[in-house]
Amino acid sequence: MSEAPSERGVEVGRRLGVPVMYGLFTPRVLGAWKVPASGPAILAVNHSHNIDGPMVMGVAPRPTHFLIKKEAFIGPLGAFLTGIGQLEVDRTTTDRTAITRALGVLENGGVLGIFPEGTRGEGDFASLRAGLAYFAVRGGAPIVPVAVLGSAERRGRLIKALPPLRSRIDVVFGDPFEAGDGTGRRTRRALDEATVRIQKQLTEHLENARRLTGR
Repeated sequence: MSEAPSERGVEVGRRLGVPVMYGLFTPRVLGAWKVPASGPAILAVNHSHNIDGPMVMGVAPRPTHFLIKKEAFIGPLGAFLTGIGQLEVDRTTTDRTAITRALGVLENGGVLGIFPEGTRGEGDFASLRAGLAYFAVRGGAPIVPVAVLGSAERRGRLIKALPPLRSRIDVVFGDPFEAGDGTGRRTRRALDEATVRIQKQLTEHLENARRLTGR
């Protein structure tokens, strides 16, 4: 079994993320109180910019272990991500090491962060992978939808890879919900059905977040 991700490290990462995110941008955080105060939970985050993960990591009320593509784990950055408790995942295959470590986070009552679209795109939850349903059902964890809005803004950028400095970025947490149907089934059909339910919930949350923020 692989080494468990660092709980101390992920808290350090959160403490580092808070001043960085608030120093570079102007986060507006809504609904953070909806994240369960204890026990396993999954933050399902839309993904339209590379800053989305660090932003949620910095403003979430609990330390969060994100599943991050292995391509990011290169050199000093890779060592840093590992040190702050983030999880490397190979998206081209069934990465059993990443799966085991992610389930371990939930079994230990921690928070797992997932980009259910699998990769950066429009950030509209239009295309979901089944991994989120698997972790939610297998780990017995509620899903908290998270909408990050404003990170893909291109006008006024001084640094090409970042949103405009001091720009407002809204992070809207939604009501937690259960992905399963209450039977505990983990068959392919049950996970497919759970994925449909998840997509509906996440899409509705994103629409509500856009109305709420005017983005």
